[in-house]
Amino acid sequence: MPKQKSHKGLSKRVKVTATGKVKRKRTGGGHLMSGKNAKRRRRVSSMDVVSTKMAETAKIKLCK
Repeated sequence: MPKQKSHKGLSKRVKVTATGKVKRKRTGGGHLMSGKNAKRRRRVSSMDVVSTKMAETAKIKLCK
């Protein structure tokens, strides 16, 4: 049986930490920053931890 390939699109978007959590970039930070207040810009710039069920699916797709 051949090896399972990891999902390349997902591997570019998320990172699995050493403890097994899945981190992702928050949405809304691509452009149009002048219309957003400072609090929102700071929140958007930080990484977010994916919820438990989605993290399980992501790890399966990433072969981790």
